[in-house]
Amino acid sequence: MSEKKRYTIQDIARRLNTTASTVSRALQDHPRISEKMRKAVKEVALELDYQPDFRALSLKTGSGRTIGVMVPQVDRHFFSTVLRGIDEVATQADYSVLICQSYESYEKEVSLSRSLLYGKVDGLIVSVASSTLDATHFESFGRKGIPLVFFDRVWEPMKVSKVVIDDYLGAVKSVQHLIDNGCREIAHFAGPQHINVYFNRTRGYIDTLKKNGLGVNEELIFRGVITRETGCETMQSILKLDNRPDAIFSSGDYSALGAMLCAKEAGVRVPEEMAFSGFANEPFDAIFDPPLTSVDQHGIEMGRQAAALLIEQMENKRADFVPRTIVINPDLVIRKSSLKRNGS
Repeated sequence: MSEKKRYTIQDIARRLNTTASTVSRALQDHPRISEKMRKAVKEVALELDYQPDFRALSLKTGSGRTIGVMVPQVDRHFFSTVLRGIDEVATQADYSVLICQSYESYEKEVSLSRSLLYGKVDGLIVSVASSTLDATHFESFGRKGIPLVFFDRVWEPMKVSKVVIDDYLGAVKSVQHLIDNGCREIAHFAGPQHINVYFNRTRGYIDTLKKNGLGVNEELIFRGVITRETGCETMQSILKLDNRPDAIFSSGDYSALGAMLCAKEAGVRVPEEMAFSGFANEPFDAIFDPPLTSVDQHGIEMGRQAAALLIEQMENKRADFVPRTIVINPDLVIRKSSLKRNGS
């Protein structure tokens, strides 16, 4: 069998009728190269399955031993704690960390993944954007021998290592706690159901209601409510109902915060008339009035585990490497917002 042709920068340049130096700069997202040219170069590179000489690139640039990390937003406490855990392990192993943000955009995520393909990282850790319905663009990393680990929001069909918390169990703990405190009409703020974490939280909510003999009222499941703004908007709709729910289980703390603020402004007593439980254990939970009950996702530990898995795969480079999924148990941090019975 003949060896597959290895295409070069010169091949890409000939295809686009430009110079090799322009192609090289475009692959590195050089600001002097137009966005149109950069896009064209990357499309041809993908078409030809162009693979740079990583060893030569490292010798030339002084790069190497770099872990890429792609997150939806670095300003969310959960993701910042994951980054801390990744950096701790990476630093101990003498790797540097390159951080990218998708800003919850599928298009931005695809663009970043293409940029990272061209010799900038030795391995990649990813949590996908909420708008990502198909993450097959990450399959290129496997074809080029670049190890990949997903965390938190993962692309289930892809056979790579993953680190997650038990989102289903976190939801079960939250809803059971609300029921144990006398709540019977529990509404749910659900995130996008194509994302594994939100799907599993909704599943845990439904199963716990059924286990306790409580009916599942579809009118009390509000989908796509994951921001402070949508939380407030949804609460405004809830306040107009003839029979209001006596509790809210939210898939995130920001939507829970928005809903609580809106409810309190309307004169609703929390938790006496309406209890609240969130997900993520953001720092503001402890200082809000009343403090918000929430699920701790153990972000630092998740980051440590993801980095350790990736480094193991990068350094062993075994053809028979078997992807692993690590599941971390969540903890419910109980605060006053959910203590409906006598505030205790």
